[in-house]
Amino acid sequence: MPPIMGAACFWIQTAQGRSQMGQDRSKILLLDSGKEWGGGTNSMLELLKRIDREKFEISCCFYNDYSRDNGETISQILNSLNIPVFFIPQVKQPAWAKITKEVLRTLFFFSSHLRQKAIYSVDKVWRINPNIRKIHSLLELGQFDILYMNNQPSSNVEGYYSTAGLPTAIVQHCRIEPVLNRDVVRIVNKFCHSIISVSQGVQEQLLKRGVRSELCFTVFNGIDINQPLPDGANIRKELGATDETFIFGSIGSLINRKAHHFTLLALDKFNRAFPEAKWMMVFVGEGPNLRRLIQQAASLNMMDKVVFTGFQSNALEYLSAFDAFILGSKSEGLPRVVLESMLLETPVIGSNVTGTAELVKNAETGMLFEYGDVEILFNHMKTLYLNEHLRNEIAQQANANVRDKFAIEKYVSGVETVLSSVKKKQG
Repeated sequence: MPPIMGAACFWIQTAQGRSQMGQDRSKILLLDSGKEWGGGTNSMLELLKRIDREKFEISCCFYNDYSRDNGETISQILNSLNIPVFFIPQVKQPAWAKITKEVLRTLFFFSSHLRQKAIYSVDKVWRINPNIRKIHSLLELGQFDILYMNNQPSSNVEGYYSTAGLPTAIVQHCRIEPVLNRDVVRIVNKFCHSIISVSQGVQEQLLKRGVRSELCFTVFNGIDINQPLPDGANIRKELGATDETFIFGSIGSLINRKAHHFTLLALDKFNRAFPEAKWMMVFVGEGPNLRRLIQQAASLNMMDKVVFTGFQSNALEYLSAFDAFILGSKSEGLPRVVLESMLLETPVIGSNVTGTAELVKNAETGMLFEYGDVEILFNHMKTLYLNEHLRNEIAQQANANVRDKFAIEKYVSGVETVLSSVKKKQG
């Protein structure tokens, strides 16, 4: 059944049910235009598991039924939560669009602004406009109060335009440092009712680019601080590590933004500085850079100490097995994996970028280095390796900070507050 027809059938069947449950309940359509599973997906699911169903009636719309690397799809999880989900399949870029954009890139090589506008005009014809019509139909059929978008403004342009002629409010959840141009800022300022940032740094970027301050709210990501915490002993055994083995670790997609190649360069320095040390580096995750990273590790003669595990569903167990966690990303929003490391009392070495820098106070709740600074990264590795007392102090302070400021209940409550305030404005 086509997605919009499926939606029509669903809303016809449930229209009476809504009236019986009360008119004060906000009807929300969550739109996710992402292509792959990431930290933002996990934070979204934590919200959906806990949001007050007496106040908010949630449905979801995705472009892709993407999956974890273990094969579990987003639709399977949402179905288990009894949340309706619809899909708008994306058309493969037609040949004419691809050729036209290449020509435009050549013609407007002298101006990035004109080049972006020209390419956008092509994308609007074959991709954005069809999505606008389909999202609009969903909103109209479902009589939604709020369109809640789970990516960032530049990825959700069609969502903004889809509410034209409808009484539907727009809430944008910006989960990563945004990429904004003047046209996107104009669209946000015109159509958006509230924009949630996952960190102060993300909000500062929005304001810096010209997004109206009255639209902006910061709601920090959160984690379940009361969840059972794993013991990493079994993972260390599986990895062949002894009690004397120092394990550096990283968890996340093997993509350029995560900058794992800098981590390997720093490890090369560490390996040469401590030739007799028992250590290993464990990369947990999948991604397009896997082969390149394996080749780099081999060229540095470290394949006997570098482990690529692929995707692992028990990521927390790996975090608990690490003696130090490394996140050297070029950009972040507010990384959940750092919060999880801190909860597990695993010291964090992180790049000084938006989000991570709000969680890590250097030498107090972790160690910070400037993105790409291999020498400082190496020095932090060396410091934590040599100083067990400092590792324990950092771990304890970080754990206390997470428990005090980043409980999942605060995150859910913050999002609910924004959604409720938007509904009141609309009413």
